[in-house]
Amino acid sequence: MPKSQEKPPEEVSKSKVKRDMDALQKIGEILVGLATSQLAQVPLPDNLLEAINLARTLKTRESIRRQLQYIGKIMRNVDVEPIQVALNKLQLRHKRETTQFHEVEAWRERMIADGDVGIQEFLGKFPGADRQHLRQLVRKAQHDRKSGKDTGGDTELFRYVRDFAS
Repeated sequence: MPKSQEKPPEEVSKSKVKRDMDALQKIGEILVGLATSQLAQVPLPDNLLEAINLARTLKTRESIRRQLQYIGKIMRNVDVEPIQVALNKLQLRHKRETTQFHEVEAWRERMIADGDVGIQEFLGKFPGADRQHLRQLVRKAQHDRKSGKDTGGDTELFRYVRDFAS
C-alpha cells in the first residue's frame, strides 16, 4: 500500500485521556474511603495498597488531592476490571443490607402500630417465630412509646424480627 493511502494510527483525544484519568482517580477516592475490612476484599497490588493507606493518614486537603492523583497514576498501570468488580459487589451487598434493614424496620413499626393483627401477619410470613415472645416484645415496645421511656423494647423487637427476616 502506498504511503499516501496508509491510515494514521488512531489518536486518543486529550479529553478522553483526561476523562479516563479522572475515572481512575474517582475509583481511588472510593478505595481510600472504604473500611479496612472492605478494602481487604479488593484485589490490589502492593504499591497501590501502600498509596491508599498513606492517603488515609493525610490531613490537609492539598496533600490528599496530590496523593489521589498519585493513586490515579498508579492505577493507569493496573488492571482495573477486578477492582471495579469487587467494588460493585461491595456496593450491591450494601444495598441489599439497607433494603433488609428497612424491611425489618417496617415489620417492627407495623407490629407496634397494629398490635395482634401485625403479629399475625408476621407469623403468617415467618411461622417459626415464637408467638408469645413476639407479643411480649411488641407490648414492651408499645409501652415504651406510650410512657416515653426507653427500656429497650424497640431494639429487642427489632433484633428478634431481624433474626427471622434475614
